[in-house]
Amino acid sequence: MDFDLTDEQKAIQSLAREFASEEVAPRAEEMDREERFPYDLVAKMAELGFMGLPFSEEYGGAGADTVSYALAVMEIARADASTAITMAAHVSLGATPFYLFGTEKQKQQYLVPLARGEKLWGFGLTEPNAGSDAGNVQTKAELRDGRWLINGTKAFITNSGTDITGGTTITAVTGKRADGSREISNIIVPQDTPGFSRSRKYRKMGWRASDTRELSFVDAAVPEENLLGPRGEGYRQFLSILDGGRISVAALSIGLALGAYDQALAYSKERHAFGKPISKFQAISFKLVDMLTQIEHAKLMMLRAAWEKDEGRDYVQAASFAKLFAGELSHRVVNEALQIHGGYGFMDEYPISRMYRDQKINEIGEGTNEVQRLVLARLMGL
Repeated sequence: MDFDLTDEQKAIQSLAREFASEEVAPRAEEMDREERFPYDLVAKMAELGFMGLPFSEEYGGAGADTVSYALAVMEIARADASTAITMAAHVSLGATPFYLFGTEKQKQQYLVPLARGEKLWGFGLTEPNAGSDAGNVQTKAELRDGRWLINGTKAFITNSGTDITGGTTITAVTGKRADGSREISNIIVPQDTPGFSRSRKYRKMGWRASDTRELSFVDAAVPEENLLGPRGEGYRQFLSILDGGRISVAALSIGLALGAYDQALAYSKERHAFGKPISKFQAISFKLVDMLTQIEHAKLMMLRAAWEKDEGRDYVQAASFAKLFAGELSHRVVNEALQIHGGYGFMDEYPISRMYRDQKINEIGEGTNEVQRLVLARLMGL
């Protein structure tokens, strides 16, 4: 059993860490406060190859593996979760559907510019009444005269309304099966489609520098060829997409926990009480030890899931384990890190305040903790 990273994986992690510490971290507080989308950082990530890391070079990607991609997300999240989710959602949810299910024409038209980071893309699954109950999609698409006519609403869609967003791939009910059940398909909707509109950005507790919007479709018409993959395969497709996305959310959660640990460690060495740094007190040092122990545990779980995916193995259970554990880990670690800061942790001038707000979504997005437990219980035959 070899736990060493390859030279390429180490190089990508090092590059991501350098970018995060030198260019992302110094601006994270300002971007969060102003709720400002980091267009220049996205452009830099594209230049570094991060926006297409796991895609083959023939489609504009970097040809890296899932382990490298997860390490990059982790390092960027260590500095700022908003920047990390912009990258992770673009790769895992925006571009990956084209890579897995697109025709050659669709890959050339959509995936290539996405992998190069020239455009962003959204993935519209969640609706006001279809979150954890993902199969309860209400958006409908009717095939009429060679076009899909779409009507419905999507909620909480990341990267869907920026100036460089190219469009969103959505799930929609496209008919009924022979047994009477609903047929769900995935449909590509370019940003300039008439009848397709985006609301203003949500006001959010965390991830304030990322783009999240509600989408509306009123007789939005796209060509029949904008169907992604076979008709009626949408449900299976988005479950597969979410399985892979859970690895990146686990990486984001771990990166956020590492960032919180960094802040707590530095503060504990600077803050003095009773004549010495508070890091010298057992109550604080034990907290720091427990935090890093749990982080290392979560990191191994995440890397195992990524490795299993790269090896072509069934990684669904490993990804769910990693996402569940890492999401709850980020909550525990950030909470303890804020506690170490004392009253200063309650003030927005310290990064730990932003991290505390950012961590909560890790227990909700890409399948809530409750859904993760449901998935795992089924996989365990319970």
